[in-house]
Amino acid sequence: MLRRFRLEEPESVAEAAELLGRFGESAKVYAGGTELLLAMKEGLVQYERLINVKKLTGLSDVTTADGTLVIGALCTHHQLENSPVLRDKLPALTKLEQNVANVRVRQVGTIGGNICFAEPHADPGTLLIALGATMIAEQSSSKREITAEDFFVDAYETALQADEVLTKIQVPIPAPNARSAYLKFGYLERPSVGVAVAFNLNGGVSGVRIAVGCAGPAPRRVAEAEALLEGKSKDEALRHVAEAGAAAGRAAQAISDLHGSQEYKEHIVGVLLKRAFQSALS
Repeated sequence: MLRRFRLEEPESVAEAAELLGRFGESAKVYAGGTELLLAMKEGLVQYERLINVKKLTGLSDVTTADGTLVIGALCTHHQLENSPVLRDKLPALTKLEQNVANVRVRQVGTIGGNICFAEPHADPGTLLIALGATMIAEQSSSKREITAEDFFVDAYETALQADEVLTKIQVPIPAPNARSAYLKFGYLERPSVGVAVAFNLNGGVSGVRIAVGCAGPAPRRVAEAEALLEGKSKDEALRHVAEAGAAAGRAAQAISDLHGSQEYKEHIVGVLLKRAFQSALS
């Protein structure tokens, strides 16, 4: 049963941040609510106040500026899967959004809410790390940038300070020779393993970024796997991708749970990295 709580409705990001700072751990930002309200109904978390940010303006657009794709934190998954800007500039993210959870969740859930809730078995964070995304966090009178790979700290824990509100996600628009892909596997509604890869292909493979998520507490970038492909020719990279997959599996911090054993998840990481790399090449 959902216990009673007070709903605060700030009119600006600054006001929302001020409320978070004033009420501390007894308050939580509320956007789509697809994760938060379910957790509250199950009695897993409880807050005296929910700070409704759904009506704040300027946080639900997808735009481009200075070579960067800017995604408002209040964009729903449905909005993103149908965004012509996203489809043109970042088709890998479009495809990911088309397969987030189910239709009901995509209609209501927001990308900002998904990222901030930091549920271990979630899709967007893994690809955003591989794409070199940056999160914009705002307080009452200031803002800061947090790289995607630094944003996710642990299961249900991010680098946001208590009085910060995530407002935007910025992703560098890939160059014409850039390639990226995200693949996931799972037999439950939530993915058991997710793997993302991004690189440039111009005679050889360069600028490689690999991230693994869902297998462990939080998505992680895997530098060891990247090094095995960086600077290689296309054929050389294909010969080393299995080794890179094994390295990524070891670095995934996989844990045994209902979604599979640690060993199984590590194996699937390797399989998905090979397939994602081949998909990006094609």
